[in-house]
Amino acid sequence: MNAIEVKNISKTYKDFKLGELTLEIPQGSVFGLIGENGAGKSTFIKSILGITNSDYDELKYFGRDFQSNEKSIKEEIAVIFDQTHYDLEFTPTIIGKIMRKMYKRWDMLKFSEYLQQFNLPEHKKLKAFSRGMKMKLEFAIAFSHHTKFIILDEATSGLDPIFRDEILDILRKYSEAEEHTILMSSHITSDLDKIADYIGFIHQGKLLFVKSYEDIRENYGIVKCGKNMMDALHEGDIVSYRKESYVYNILVNNKHSIRERFQDLVVENASLEDVMLFMVKGDKVQ
Repeated sequence: MNAIEVKNISKTYKDFKLGELTLEIPQGSVFGLIGENGAGKSTFIKSILGITNSDYDELKYFGRDFQSNEKSIKEEIAVIFDQTHYDLEFTPTIIGKIMRKMYKRWDMLKFSEYLQQFNLPEHKKLKAFSRGMKMKLEFAIAFSHHTKFIILDEATSGLDPIFRDEILDILRKYSEAEEHTILMSSHITSDLDKIADYIGFIHQGKLLFVKSYEDIRENYGIVKCGKNMMDALHEGDIVSYRKESYVYNILVNNKHSIRERFQDLVVENASLEDVMLFMVKGDKVQ
């Protein structure tokens, strides 16, 4: 079963269009959504949550139509944005009481345990919290109502490296249960390197590709060479390239085959950040 199925979702603003994106995320997977700022990641997430009115042919969660089952579906989803949306006069204790009335499966004991784990004072107002503390609270809330699907929109961007690593460990353990799914939008691609099963790349409102993380890790590489060597590569080898004064930097999609064919050629491994950079700023072979 898929955690979510989206067909031809689109949203048009005066100066930007998201469209028409089709995507399926298998239940039990971690799906990383990458793209530069303004590419449409947040618009996509707000659209599939019904926060932003958008057009689509189909939107299903867990095989159920979103419009017909919005209330029950949202019981099973937790969403964390890049900043808190709770009243800054609230305390974690007050928020816990509100959540208990909102979610049928709210677990106050688990919530208290996460507050202790994250060193968050239960009776201090949010206005006295640092940005990192507010984000820790968002994660404590998300993990406390037995959600099946967590959606993160740049949620780790304001956290220090130590706490980010702690959160990634928690997300990894969460995802190990087969029914648990994560959609994580982030420009910190190193976070996705640690936990993602699939990667979707959005650029200028278009979904350029969806690939397994294993495919990217195993097959994509970077070649640095002169014009003659570039010409010797097959056109199908080259995803894109960037020309510098005396060298071509080339993103390739079959590094093992190239290493076999050109044994003296150095083919470096490509990171997610490399792939994103080359696809946005690189040139295509004409």
